[in-house]
Amino acid sequence: MKKWQVAVVMVLATLGSWFAFASTAQAKTYTIATDTTFAPFEFQAKGGKYKGIDIDILNAIAKKENINYKLKAISFGAAVQQLSANQVDGVIAGMNVTPERKQTFDFSDAYYTSGVVMAVAKDSSVKNFKDLKGKTVALKTGTAGATYAKSIESKYGFKIKYFNDSNNMYNDVKVGNSAACFEDYPVMSYGIKNGIALKIVSKQYEAGDYGFAVKKGKNAELLKKFNAGLKAIKADGQYKKIVDKYLHSSESSLTGETASSRTFVGLFTQNLGTIGNGLWMTLELTVISIILATVMGMILGVLGVMPGKLGPAISSTIIYIFRGMPLMVLAFFIYIGFPDLIGHGFKIPAFIAGMITLMLNEGAYTGAFVKGGFQAVDNGQMEAARSLGLPYWTAMRKVIMPQGIRIMIPSFINQFIITLKDTSILSVIGIVELTQTGTLIIARNFEGFKIWLMIAIIYLVIITLLTWLSNWVQRRMS
Repeated sequence: MKKWQVAVVMVLATLGSWFAFASTAQAKTYTIATDTTFAPFEFQAKGGKYKGIDIDILNAIAKKENINYKLKAISFGAAVQQLSANQVDGVIAGMNVTPERKQTFDFSDAYYTSGVVMAVAKDSSVKNFKDLKGKTVALKTGTAGATYAKSIESKYGFKIKYFNDSNNMYNDVKVGNSAACFEDYPVMSYGIKNGIALKIVSKQYEAGDYGFAVKKGKNAELLKKFNAGLKAIKADGQYKKIVDKYLHSSESSLTGETASSRTFVGLFTQNLGTIGNGLWMTLELTVISIILATVMGMILGVLGVMPGKLGPAISSTIIYIFRGMPLMVLAFFIYIGFPDLIGHGFKIPAFIAGMITLMLNEGAYTGAFVKGGFQAVDNGQMEAARSLGLPYWTAMRKVIMPQGIRIMIPSFINQFIITLKDTSILSVIGIVELTQTGTLIIARNFEGFKIWLMIAIIYLVIITLLTWLSNWVQRRMS
């Protein structure tokens, strides 16, 4: 090649590499986790969009620093665990910066400072910490309020009860199951202003800073950009506008709801799209998981009744492990524990993790009753088939399995119903199914009774339809 041709090739290669690098850098999208129910810092407004001080600060910083990110709204405890397991790149959720957390996470500059207060029911006689002796206190897992209450538990002689979200903690105090709760002041103040029937009876304690967190030693560039953006929005006044907007505004201007929309019909109509999305996720998870669980259960059932010791041993072991393990523990292990064990940035999408969790758990239960259904067929049926010259597997497929499946039809329908209800547990790994949808709506409007009544009616309608299907199938089989 001539010198000018070599020069052109080198220039083109350099430009290509530069554009490829720029494209890769621009395409980098961070996954940022946040809490689902921590208004006014984060909450789901009308239409499913997330709002709050944290969300608006993150948006403003992302715009300043050209950060591409995907928001992942889950419980605070799940967010912290997912950050530890590299399932997300950062967490912004009113997270207090503490020496203990600094051992695991790197924090941004403080973007808010708050203290902890104690709140009680409006008609409560509790006025100070001394009045808590012998009573139960409600706390939200992983919060500064929980840490402070734990530190004075023995001094004032109260018992502790933990919750994963703020709304359930508030309601436990409201109905009298707990005497008090501990919460960050701006969060508690905002909730009371917007309808929570509690009152604050203490001054602020243990004032601490909120920070944006990344896993220690990782995503240093993201942390650097966050700090630079935070400094910029404080300088140009955006930060103050965001904080003032949420701490000095009426609820209707923030959530998009009015008093006239709080009737049962009004709430259902306004949230129909959100509830529909949650219902679709529940049904999608249920149908896919029950198909996979049925396949797994049939295999385990066949292994359980086959001649010899190996097949029954494998079947019994698998059924024992996955039927005996709590569904929530299994979900956390698959979604967080397993990727953390493998390392190297390995991730499992929440939907896939939820599907595998249900398949293994429900498949173990299905395997147990499939095995029982095959064993319920009279032994003479197999002996007669074999005496006619049929091989073992042919006899199983043509003689034993059809009779066993007929016996198992009610159990299959019942397992479908159980799987449908078990999807609610998967909210712990960030899947927004039907019950989690209800939690998000309640965190915005605090209409717990009406929203949970809607969710209960939807579940009952689906389960009734499945029961009718079961009865129809049994009549047809007969």
